[in-house]
Amino acid sequence: MFFWRSVVGKLWFTILLLVSVVLVILTVLLLQYFERFHTDQAESELMNHAHLIVSLLEEEGVDESALAMSRNISATYDTEALIIRNEEEYWYTTEGGSYDMPISIFYEDNMLSRVMAFQETIVTESDYTFPVRGEQISEEMMVVGLPVKFNNDEYGALFMYQSLDVVEEASNQTKNIIYLSAGIAIILTTVFAFFLTTRITAPLRKMRKASLEVAKGNFDTKVPILTTDEIGLLAIAFNRMARALNTNLNALNQEKEQLSRILSSMADGVITLDRDGEVMVTNPPANEFIGFWLYEQGYEVEESGHLPEELQSLFEKVVTEEMEQMGEVDVQGRSWVILMTPLYDHEHVRGAVAVLRDMTEERMHDKLRKDFIANVSHELRTPISMLQGYSEAIIDDIAGNEEEKRELAQIIYDESLRMGRLVNELLDLARMEAGHIQLTIEELDIETLARKMLRKFQGVAKEHTVKLEGDIQPIEKTLMADSDRLEQILTNLIDNAIRHTPEAGTVTLKVEAFHNGIKLEVEDTGAGIPEEDLPFVFERFYKADKARTRGRSGTGLGLAIVKNIVEAHKGKVSAHSKVNEGTTFSVYLPYISSDI
Repeated sequence: MFFWRSVVGKLWFTILLLVSVVLVILTVLLLQYFERFHTDQAESELMNHAHLIVSLLEEEGVDESALAMSRNISATYDTEALIIRNEEEYWYTTEGGSYDMPISIFYEDNMLSRVMAFQETIVTESDYTFPVRGEQISEEMMVVGLPVKFNNDEYGALFMYQSLDVVEEASNQTKNIIYLSAGIAIILTTVFAFFLTTRITAPLRKMRKASLEVAKGNFDTKVPILTTDEIGLLAIAFNRMARALNTNLNALNQEKEQLSRILSSMADGVITLDRDGEVMVTNPPANEFIGFWLYEQGYEVEESGHLPEELQSLFEKVVTEEMEQMGEVDVQGRSWVILMTPLYDHEHVRGAVAVLRDMTEERMHDKLRKDFIANVSHELRTPISMLQGYSEAIIDDIAGNEEEKRELAQIIYDESLRMGRLVNELLDLARMEAGHIQLTIEELDIETLARKMLRKFQGVAKEHTVKLEGDIQPIEKTLMADSDRLEQILTNLIDNAIRHTPEAGTVTLKVEAFHNGIKLEVEDTGAGIPEEDLPFVFERFYKADKARTRGRSGTGLGLAIVKNIVEAHKGKVSAHSKVNEGTTFSVYLPYISSDI
């Protein structure tokens, strides 16, 4: 079946069908022509021989010499003749011939009798029945009848007849020649058709092979140009098309890469949606937004195919009203402004593009600056008040003995140390934010460091009746980092987790390889951080609710220092939390070289 569907099969069948139709028509015409030709030829020969015998009879009369000559003529041309003077006198040119027609036929047949009755010349072909060797046979004969004028002015007739089998034999030979010629013509046509179609389809097969290579992306494939006909022009056009496709594809890839770079470098999140609301394209800020929302909803990223309700509602309005829409959504304590615009396919909306901007920093910037002054004043007011009060007590000799004086002096000393720590941390944080942090980069075994930190805080965890666990995965690649600074990071995170976890709670330190880097997580089962406070956990002087903090509270600068150290290592730090469920601080550190 494949052969008949191919170009070779179709061309071969078309050519063969066309030639066959022509040959059939030509064969029919030739058969008719030659059949008529042989009949006319036989009639003409019979007529000529008959005229010759008539001339002989009219000149010589009916004597033995004339009859002998007539017999010779008749025998020479394989014919039979009957000379009739009247019903009593007649002569056959053959003596006892097998096919002598009875004389009665020539008088009784309507056509043959006209020669004797009206001296007409007749030529006829008919089926006659006469006895042969005692049997009645029927045979188709060709009969020529001529009137004969004898010497005594008496009219007679000459009938010369011949079996049509002779004509049929000649016709059959001619038919065989025509059939043989037609068969040879069909065979030659088949060979020629295959040769022609092969010549035509060979370059087409090469073009098909080249087109498959082009479909695979191999645009260097070229079709050889062997002729200057239409197929050669098609090959030239194909090669030009391949070059144009290569050029256009390269330009498209450049545009795609440029668009990808633009999206990746944008500070705003971009989400492209199709007509059904399925996410097609996102950039890192948008992925971060979706990740926050999924964490808040309790979904795993791989299992969720939904959009935030506010985003879905905006999308439905965009598709329905075909107008730009704006909205705002709060996720994990951060405020996102969403601007969604419809995308058109000619006249119909084929999707939408949403731009998400995190407005939390802008909106809270002024508040943080004001809070900084208030926080510094708050942190310094207590130790200064205590320094002032206890100093006055010593000056006014309120202390009754040396032991009380030493106790007051110790309080003054502790508060001065507290103020010193606060000032030093502020200075360190200022240097970090100014980019003056000094890192000593060296090869670091993060697994060893993590186990060291677990041992270091086991005592503190037991003191607070908190279970400290480790989930440390094997790390095959070496991390280049400052070990002292990483210890400072883990110290702050683990200490905060223990202090904010109630009794019988659990704090877990996780270490695992993650996207060409290492991911550190400190997870606790504490009271969690309110959603409205999450955006500020890495800001200076942020502290959890005192009611949830046991023991001495910190300065509120630890997480800010953690953030700066992580960013100095080209990493990222984030926090996820749910009230009454716990908090997870995640630190990602990439594998970086020593040229930070």
